[in-house]
Amino acid sequence: MDWFFLIAAGVSEVIGVMGINKVNQQRTITSFTWLIGGFILSFALLSIAMQTIPMSTAYAVWTGIGTVGSALAGMFFYNESKDWRRLLFIAMILCAAIGLKLIS
Repeated sequence: MDWFFLIAAGVSEVIGVMGINKVNQQRTITSFTWLIGGFILSFALLSIAMQTIPMSTAYAVWTGIGTVGSALAGMFFYNESKDWRRLLFIAMILCAAIGLKLIS
């Protein structure tokens, strides 16, 4: 169950990062809600996950999900580059996160 919380924390981090972009585009209550709500939920879920998952593993997987999720959100929602090298490095981050899950 804690891995579910960790994945949800990573997804919430992506929501917070998308909130940063929304705030830069338009300063509204909705955009600040995405920003603040995403990060608060992310930290709360990360804290729950770290009760049983080692800190180093939890933090690495959380940041990996956030990094990959933010890059993919940028590609799909904000028309950022989909260069093959970028996709290769995203795949490498995913492999590292999966590897940490497999050994912990």
